[in-house]
Amino acid sequence: MLSMRLKNETRLNKLTFALFVIYLIALTWIILFKMHFNIASLSNVNLRRINLIPFAGSLIVNGRVGISEIILNVIIFIPFGIYISILGNKWGIIKKIIPVFAVSLIYETLQYIFSIGMSDITDLLGNTLGGVIGIGLFSGASKIFKEKTIKIFNILALIGTVSAVGVFGALIITNI
Repeated sequence: MLSMRLKNETRLNKLTFALFVIYLIALTWIILFKMHFNIASLSNVNLRRINLIPFAGSLIVNGRVGISEIILNVIIFIPFGIYISILGNKWGIIKKIIPVFAVSLIYETLQYIFSIGMSDITDLLGNTLGGVIGIGLFSGASKIFKEKTIKIFNILALIGTVSAVGVFGALIITNI
């Protein structure tokens, strides 16, 4: 009985890790490649700026307050917090937040280095908040669903991943 449970946990961890890798690829495509299918089209972006004042540059879009980018940054990093919670389920809260913050910082730094976006402290804060929300969601779900939590999140992630890959595939086919 114990060996069967360990095999099941190992299988779930492999699935979680595979889904996490697919998520990171999609996240990279969204953040660094701005959802372009042709890398050459990124040469038109040519934006190298840093905003170190929280909520200053991000909120002004066309002379109006636009909070949608901040909300999207939060939302897109919620799965990161969930995946980190599953893969590092024995870790403390700080040890789970550090990779979220670090990956967000890496993305912001790469945007600056490659001149493909504005490096913004607001994005870093929003991304980290999204990860923290994901960690909190997983923690809350764990209290409700106990040992079934990972299986439930893996099923939801699998459905989301298959759907996203289908949409991305359709976009690629229509853009060829």
